[in-house]
Amino acid sequence: MRLNQNILLLGKKVVLVPYTSEHVPRYHEWMKSEELQRLTASEPLTLEQEYAMQHSWQEDADKCTFIVLDAVKWQAEAGTSEESCMVGDVNLFLTDLGDPSLGEIEVMIAEPSCRGRGLGTEAVLMMMSYGVTKLGLTKFEAKIGQENEPSIRMFQKLHFEQVAVNSVFQEVTLRLMMSEPERQWLLEQTSHVEEKPYRDGCSEPR
Repeated sequence: MRLNQNILLLGKKVVLVPYTSEHVPRYHEWMKSEELQRLTASEPLTLEQEYAMQHSWQEDADKCTFIVLDAVKWQAEAGTSEESCMVGDVNLFLTDLGDPSLGEIEVMIAEPSCRGRGLGTEAVLMMMSYGVTKLGLTKFEAKIGQENEPSIRMFQKLHFEQVAVNSVFQEVTLRLMMSEPERQWLLEQTSHVEEKPYRDGCSEPR
């Protein structure tokens, strides 16, 4: 999505930056993991295919992707490369042509040492806030493998409710309707987030 290619979102634990070609090699290494392939229902790609996918996602109007950086590491010293701070990604898919107010949200914390520290939770909250305030979304869905209990629990803590189980694909669908109280709660949870410019694939810690 071109809309988010020039912005950076700075939170307390994570920084969200647009997915650029700089990030592809590290992302490609992550996706060699059979565990991540299983959890994300992904097929392994060649590096060339990964670059093509990154370019496609940057251009597609129905996909919004941010790479998740470890904010503490990113801010520790000037000149730290984004690639060395990468911990995962967060995505919004706007693929329901009949309902442009619905976004399917996904998050992946690929670095095992970074799981269980609240990075995924903050990344999802920041992405939902972006979806509500910039993309006009009022409903979110998350489709998660039944075995991925930590992810299911995380979304339930963020007020998502289970609405369906697909035994064929072994996944559950959780949904959150953004009523006015939910919207206010979300904006309160993300009131600390700063939006900064992101240009030329370069972001400098402040």
